[in-house]
Amino acid sequence: MKNRLLTITLSIAVSGLSYGQFSGQIQTTMGGGGAAQGATAGAIATLLGPISDAAQKRTLEWESFAGSPYTSNEYQPAELFYKDEKIGPVYYRYNALNEEIEIKENPTEEGLRGLSRDKNIILKVEGNPMRFMTFIDKDGKTLNGYLTQLVDGENYDLYKRTRVKFTEGAKAANSFVQETPSRFAQFDEYYIQKTGVERIDELVPKKGKLYSQMDSDQKAGLKAFIKENDLDLDNDKDLMSIILYMDRNS
Repeated sequence: MKNRLLTITLSIAVSGLSYGQFSGQIQTTMGGGGAAQGATAGAIATLLGPISDAAQKRTLEWESFAGSPYTSNEYQPAELFYKDEKIGPVYYRYNALNEEIEIKENPTEEGLRGLSRDKNIILKVEGNPMRFMTFIDKDGKTLNGYLTQLVDGENYDLYKRTRVKFTEGAKAANSFVQETPSRFAQFDEYYIQKTGVERIDELVPKKGKLYSQMDSDQKAGLKAFIKENDLDLDNDKDLMSIILYMDRNS
């Protein structure tokens, strides 16, 4: 059964199965990337297309740019699951610009393969599940993308989304102005789900936004907890501690 599931998963990955369209992104194919916004799309066109064709099509030397479209340029170990069925160990690399996961069965394997954006596929990275999910951002837009679960609580779940934005460089207009290099900038978003609520909402890491998640009689305790422990909402571990406190006191 495990071998069959792995075969199905990898066959889908190579097939070019359509992903569907994302808000603000160009429609992509299985294993293919999303796109940078607007005028930047042309600059990274060679990053697009099916992963099965990547070796031939990805000729853009993005290594010369500042930053990277990947959260890590090296393949990292992970465990692959389909629903509750463990498929086995893989090595993965996450292209956060295009929201695609590249996998290998061993780090020295030649070629690229990409996971299907199937919500039943789970990649466990250091024990934390990473999967394709539907969520709502701070502007109220319903989006799809990869979330990594940081807290699995009885009352609250916390997720992290890592994104990369590409900014196209600009040539110097004259000798008095420096050229601006093309760059990739990485940033994180956080999402929270309350038990019994069938939606995942972006959690802006601001104290006021956080307090709004708590009942009025619990806010004072949360404020004291954050102050006493000098917690930083922009720090993963601190934010996890806060959500775990909320979980225990809900």
